[in-house]
Amino acid sequence: MAKKILIHSIVFSPDGVSTAYLYNDIALKFKDSGYNVVVLTTTPHYNVLPEALKSQPLKKRMFGLYYESYFNGIKVKHVPQKKFKLALLRILGFIYWHILSFFIGLSEKKIDIILSPSPPLTIGLINLVLGKLKGAKVIYNVQEIYPDFLIEQGGLKSKPIISLLKWLERFVYNNSHAVTTIDSIFYGTIVNRFKDKSKLHVIPNFVDTDLYKPIDEENIILDRTIFPVDSFTLKLMYAGNIGHAQDWEPLINVAIELKNEPVEFFVIGEGVMKDFLNSQVSKFNLKNIHVLPYQPRNLMPSLIAYCDLQFIFMSPEMEGHGFPSKVYTIMACAKPLLVCSGNNTPIYNFLKNLDCAYLIPDHSMEDKVAKIVSLLKTNIRQELPIKGQRGLTEIEHFYSSYSVTSKYVDLATKLISSTH
Repeated sequence: MAKKILIHSIVFSPDGVSTAYLYNDIALKFKDSGYNVVVLTTTPHYNVLPEALKSQPLKKRMFGLYYESYFNGIKVKHVPQKKFKLALLRILGFIYWHILSFFIGLSEKKIDIILSPSPPLTIGLINLVLGKLKGAKVIYNVQEIYPDFLIEQGGLKSKPIISLLKWLERFVYNNSHAVTTIDSIFYGTIVNRFKDKSKLHVIPNFVDTDLYKPIDEENIILDRTIFPVDSFTLKLMYAGNIGHAQDWEPLINVAIELKNEPVEFFVIGEGVMKDFLNSQVSKFNLKNIHVLPYQPRNLMPSLIAYCDLQFIFMSPEMEGHGFPSKVYTIMACAKPLLVCSGNNTPIYNFLKNLDCAYLIPDHSMEDKVAKIVSLLKTNIRQELPIKGQRGLTEIEHFYSSYSVTSKYVDLATKLISSTH
């Protein structure tokens, strides 16, 4: 009889964010490995495109108490969730999702393994209870370190709440059957929070190399009224969440300095900092910054190919607690990166020896901007393809979807077999 895995994630297809894409591929790998896969998630509420909803329609169950869809033959159960503007409504929606997803999970027959990513940290607690009641092994995947992330961001200052979350973090870590994290920096940060350090494993994120791959200029599929053919201008792009994890001040200051240079910046996506970014572009009349809406995933290889450099400017407050998965997709498309992040942060340590990126570790805004401006005024065009190829080679060897998703399946199979 096939072993059954419950994947419990706050995002999944048809949501259009990196964690959803990541877990889409993980779910498919478990299915291909002979597992019976069920996904428990929310109704789509992140970068949802009409065509994605059309290809994966949601059907009401129990008069709309929850919804059901199918992703490549995998049953997906969706608990209603919305991105409310009012904090109170967001909290109530979050609590509702936890309660209802717990009971839906409880209704599932025989579960052998439960896998879930952070955030939120509380999903780990729900799964520990579910695992205990269902006799299932629990794997908790640390994509971002909480509550450290919230503390560094400055949004969490209440000492009692911080103490409670730190206790919860250790409880989840030490009572899960296995915990995975995405790189050695994360591993070093949290390993001493474990009583049994052997529970912690490093499994990196990965990239779909069937989708993300180098594209020649003639094969780029984009609206040329928005992305005109221009071989003279040096083009830089950021595509993803426009949020607090990124530092937008360097971009503004660099764009001001380069107003009269043949350099343009494209920022593509949505997020809480988009209005701020638009206001700064308007304030300084920055015609060299183009802020555009979220684009379909299938266009991402063309978008990456269109620009000469992909930039990621990490926020100093959060650079030590997250690793943008877009790094892998950019490298898979054989494009180099321009990255602002301090020494010994996950993204810096990953890239520092690969020579596929320009790294700016300075924390001084003045130094940071000066180095970026100097670099972009230099004739770097000839070395860009060489750096891009180095990144592609690294991805092909170590970070393909097939090789990394297999590690999740191997870990789950090992945990299940240890009980027999």
